[in-house]
Amino acid sequence: MLSVKNLHAGIEEKDILKGINLEMKPGEVHAIMGPNGSGKSTLASVIAGKEEYEVNDGDIQLNGESLLEMDPEERAHEGVFLSFQYPVEIPGVSVTNFIKTAINENRKAKGLEDMPASEMLKKIKEKSELLEMDRKFLSRSLNVGFSGGEKKRNEIFQMAMLEPKLAILDETDSGLDIDALRIVANGVNKLKSKDNAVLVITHYQRLLEYIVPDHVHVLMNGKIVRSGGKELALELEEKGYDWLKEEVGA
Repeated sequence: MLSVKNLHAGIEEKDILKGINLEMKPGEVHAIMGPNGSGKSTLASVIAGKEEYEVNDGDIQLNGESLLEMDPEERAHEGVFLSFQYPVEIPGVSVTNFIKTAINENRKAKGLEDMPASEMLKKIKEKSELLEMDRKFLSRSLNVGFSGGEKKRNEIFQMAMLEPKLAILDETDSGLDIDALRIVANGVNKLKSKDNAVLVITHYQRLLEYIVPDHVHVLMNGKIVRSGGKELALELEEKGYDWLKEEVGA
């Protein structure tokens, strides 16, 4: 599914990622944890193709095809989805119209006709109910006046509608209360399948109580310094990151 090999990347001549290696198989959930400034969000941005970041070495492949020469839109068409830590507001564009446009652009890139209106409405109804979303929510301008929980729930709704091969959730738990966290996590769990993979980026173990990872990786100073199962997240919650810094000399 996803193969990151010796990835070195940065911004404005500053090295941030210093040799990342990561392998994800279909059906797997991986969690990336680490202290502030370790490179977690940079990794998410580089995989998604945000243009302000420069890749200096290595490769990123999705299903055997390199993503590095693709712009963000092309990567999205290939099945890469990034849930932003701070979703952008778009006044005058409703949630429904935004997602219709996104789906039909994906279809156009694959040589398909627009999704029939009846099929689109059926899918919107199904996925909004999955995420316990009020239908009135869908007519509101995208993210305008949304609470933190509403923004994150909307991002997961977009993920549900687009059905990506690789979903990257960048600190989706940031600013969420317990109820919103539960709803968002339940949505992610219901969307998991043997054909897709989920990369969860988080500071805290609490999200991983709801979205249980197959693998946990600790990122420090631009490198993955430890990998393990879900028990590694529990150990980090108990001890913090300092013990690991001392152990690996980070």
